[in-house]
Formats: sequence, C-alpha cells, structure tokens
Amino acid sequence: MPTFLFGLPLHPLVVHAVVVLVPVAALGALAVALWPAARRRWGWAVVVVVALAAVSVPLATSTGEGLEHNLPRTAAIATHAELGDQLLVVVAPLLLVVVALVLVERSRRTEGPGSAPAVRGTVRRVAIIGLAVATVLLAGAAAVQVVRIGDSGARAAWGDVQYTPQPRSR
Repeated sequence: MPTFLFGLPLHPLVVHAVVVLVPVAALGALAVALWPAARRRWGWAVVVVVALAAVSVPLATSTGEGLEHNLPRTAAIATHAELGDQLLVVVAPLLLVVVALVLVERSRRTEGPGSAPAVRGTVRRVAIIGLAVATVLLAGAAAVQVVRIGDSGARAAWGDVQYTPQPRSR
C-alpha cells in the first residue's frame, strides 16, 4: 500500500475511517447485544458496519507502518504503533460474535420446509446471553483501544507543541 498520496501521508487520512467506524461499530454492537428488537431489525446492518471497521483497521495499520519507516524512531511512535497493532485482535472477534448473535436470533424465526433447524429454548437463551456478554466486553475494549491509540497518535504527532495560548498584549 502506498505511504503518500500527492505528497501527503496516507495514514492521517485513512485513520479517520477507524476513528469513526470502530466506535460506531461498538455502539451498534452494544445495541444488538442488549436490545432484542434492535438485533432483529438492525442486526445485519451492524454486521456490515463492524465488518467495515475490521477492514479499516489493517489499512490504517499498513499506512501507519509505511509512515513509521519515514519518521525518526521515537518512544511515542513506538507506543502508538504497538497499540495500533492490538486493535484488530479486538475488532475481528467482535465481528465474529456479532455475526453469531445475529444468526442465533435469526434461527429463532426460521421455520418451514427447506429452512435451517432452529436453535430452541434454553440452548438459544444461553447462546444469546453468552454472545451478548462477549459482545459487550469486546465492544467496550474496542472503544477504549481506539481512544488509547488516538491519544498516543496525537502525542506522537503533537507532543512537542505548546497548547497554552500566548497572553495578549494590551
């Protein structure tokens, strides 16, 4: 993947997809985990958003690695890169549990000839509870990790910039 586009580093551009998609995916995942009506109505839409988030993470990581090789190695950049590498470990399982949650919900409504056998009763309830708990934990971890990555990236990019406004002369 290219590192620069028209002389601009791609990483700060691509990373905005992660910054938007991962928190939206986490909120959607929480909704389908905790609200059965949302799971029935919006389950597949949330799956699509989580999948887009999962695809955006390696793109941001790849462009970040390309940029990293063009910058001096600092502790702030190393921290940011390490945290960024950990995000897919959370977002990929989030995608799997949200898909499983939506499929288990869908199996409740599947009846008739030629349909898949429905997961019934207690097994279905236990599966939904387990998947909902896993979804809540992974969605929370994904949101927290995005904040940590963003903070470390801001520190790496802007850590040496003075934020205090200069006093005005009268």
